[in-house]
Amino acid sequence: MQLIIERSYSLSMRMRLRYEPSDPYLVHAAFFTADSDDEPVEWVLGRDLLADGLKGCAGEGDVRIWSAVGHGDLAMYIALRSSAGTALLEVPVQDLKTFLQNTETLVPQGAESRCIEWDTELANLLAES
Repeated sequence: MQLIIERSYSLSMRMRLRYEPSDPYLVHAAFFTADSDDEPVEWVLGRDLLADGLKGCAGEGDVRIWSAVGHGDLAMYIALRSSAGTALLEVPVQDLKTFLQNTETLVPQGAESRCIEWDTELANLLAES
């Protein structure tokens, strides 16, 4: 993937996506440069948000996704915003499609709530109060 710095300049980066059926609504994303010893920057993204971004513009606030105009079905943009700044990433569509298809084999879309241990979640919420 590419970190878009300016219109005519970008930096090659890697994105590592991780999905855990025990947390079925979320995708953990780590962004890092291949030649850096720095710790990756990690984000938690909604699986549905990523899937919606493949179909058109999705998200608002800190995470927004849309197709990369002029790149056909090859790339899409993911904009991430935090107090540290904003990053614009150009991501290969096929890689994201393949990843999401793999998550669907683990937990079909719409079946996420069956994977959650509701008693444990409730106990955690009550313990935080």
